[in-house]
Amino acid sequence: MKLNLKNPLIVFDLETTGTDIVTDRIVEISYLKVYPNGREESKTILINPEIPIPETASAIHGIYDKDVAGCPTFKEVAKEIMRDIEGCDLAGFNSNRFDIPLLAEELLRADVDVDLMRRKFVDVQVIFHKMEQRTLKAAYKFYCDKELDNAHSAEADVKATYEVLQAQLDRYPELKNDIEFLSKFSAHTNNVDFAGRIVYNDKGEEVFNFGKYKGQKVTDVLNKDIGYYGWIMNSDFALHTKKVLTGIKLRDFQK
Repeated sequence: MKLNLKNPLIVFDLETTGTDIVTDRIVEISYLKVYPNGREESKTILINPEIPIPETASAIHGIYDKDVAGCPTFKEVAKEIMRDIEGCDLAGFNSNRFDIPLLAEELLRADVDVDLMRRKFVDVQVIFHKMEQRTLKAAYKFYCDKELDNAHSAEADVKATYEVLQAQLDRYPELKNDIEFLSKFSAHTNNVDFAGRIVYNDKGEEVFNFGKYKGQKVTDVLNKDIGYYGWIMNSDFALHTKKVLTGIKLRDFQK
């Protein structure tokens, strides 16, 4: 089924040095840009992560230090990537938990201040798991009746993810062909930050989602424990978490 798009949709995938959104880095980004009129553009960029790629990661995606030695750093391509995704919604496979948070971290490290939270996110893996409970390789076979021979190649995974999303719309009539609906359907939580350290409660208030103040309003905690903000800012939390926390603190200060 052809996607019903109001905005261009970027279907993307990252290959990385590991799975920690704070410490790991992108080594390859591939994305397919689908326009509302159906036109498609694709791009794949190898990136020098400026840290060694662990053998365990290379064994999965096949990208080694020598492959990225002469490639641009993320900071050198960050503005190009942002130009490409400007005004677009985003989709991927396990993207809400990993690819989007890590992309946001890399952009902040590159001094590209963009509010990705304003975009709509469609996580094809969440839709798949809610419907069938499988992996991308199995999803591709199940929905498209094709073998994903080049799994963990970013470009192959992007194309497979896009085809699976289209096939999901064909298979499940209860899924609306609407990015806003799919974004809400595939959301995990009401995250305020990408890492899920701060979430909205049922009243729409920001609360901490970890540690000794879990479930307590951020504003209340910052008022009663003045040092807690400084501890988070000086600890190994995601840059986006720190940015969101600072925004809440400044907002309340201005009140």
